[in-house]
Amino acid sequence: MQKIAPFLWFDNNAEEAMNYYLSVFKDSKPISIMRATEGMPGAPGSVLVAYFELNGVEFAAMNGGPQFKFDEAISFVINCEDQEEVDYYWNTFIGDGGTESACGWLKDKFGVSWQVTPTRLIELMQDKDPVKAQRVAQAMMGMIKIDIAELEKAYAG
Repeated sequence: MQKIAPFLWFDNNAEEAMNYYLSVFKDSKPISIMRATEGMPGAPGSVLVAYFELNGVEFAAMNGGPQFKFDEAISFVINCEDQEEVDYYWNTFIGDGGTESACGWLKDKFGVSWQVTPTRLIELMQDKDPVKAQRVAQAMMGMIKIDIAELEKAYAG
């Protein structure tokens, strides 16, 4: 187990969420499922906590009940190498019931926030020329899904 891992609280669909994320992220695998036994919360055999790995990062998903909901205060960044990868994650999450936000942010169908971010955006925004970096930042602020070609145009002026 990694020393620090995201632990996500779901109402009653932790296993469904785990299986969904395993289908979205190609380099992923289930680790284990802790199921309730007699005397534990939940019906015997129901999922308490599902453990899984997405692209080398271990996650836990718990069926904790309806008390808490996800919000944008916590999000997961997906560092994408190219527009094809940006489009894949964006279209997959939005096409499966997610909602768009702004600047590359979205919520998946479970309400978890993701930032679908091309690594090129970070490179351009860290340029030593503050005028170029500012043009890229302004272009990004007007986007819903990040478009690398448009960022490059803003960078070039």
